[in-house]
Amino acid sequence: MRASPEEYYFLGMPLTDKVVLYTYWRSSSAFRVRIALAHKKVDYQPVFVNLLEGAQQAPEYKAHNPAGWVPTLALGDKELTESVALIELLEELVPEPALFPKDPIARARVRGLVETINAGTQPFQNLAVLKKVSADPEGRTAWATHFITRGLAAFEALLARYAADGVSGPFAYGTSLGAADCFLVPQVYNARRFNLDLAPYPRIVAAERAALATAAVQAALPENQPDAKP
Repeated sequence: MRASPEEYYFLGMPLTDKVVLYTYWRSSSAFRVRIALAHKKVDYQPVFVNLLEGAQQAPEYKAHNPAGWVPTLALGDKELTESVALIELLEELVPEPALFPKDPIARARVRGLVETINAGTQPFQNLAVLKKVSADPEGRTAWATHFITRGLAAFEALLARYAADGVSGPFAYGTSLGAADCFLVPQVYNARRFNLDLAPYPRIVAAERAALATAAVQAALPENQPDAKP
């Protein structure tokens, strides 16, 4: 399913060192990068960082990622962080199959969809944020669902705008899995964890359905990870 290291390049040279992804099965940010790696057929070695046990804050892990977040992607001796940056790097290193359109306007639109989730939705439901917001589980849920609802409504409206401009599905932007799907699918997964009603977002639901039918997303699903918990 995945390519050998000889099939892709790093800094202009064939990459022969092992690719390592520091990940956690239910981290939406790590989920995004797992989708991209699977889509690009890049072989990698997972290293599991248990967020519920606080492993991300251990000095040993923060030596890899000073922010104490997952994912971290190691390419040889180069360690890189932040899911948007990692997915854009993978696009540069492994151009095909593409995750971003070639057209500049379309590419900017996809980046806008990415940031609608990455900057405008997911951070508000982050475990560290929820712990700061409230000690009450109901308060945390109310906070998270407010911001998830706001983010998905914006994403849905953008999909409708682009459809009116001639962008066809079935994916979030166009006829193939793309970067917008890498961010949307984990966010919808989290929305379901919070029992959010998805009926107001038919375009999102349709895009998620198309993405879930791909081998890349199936390989990246939280429940399909070796560190998944019941």
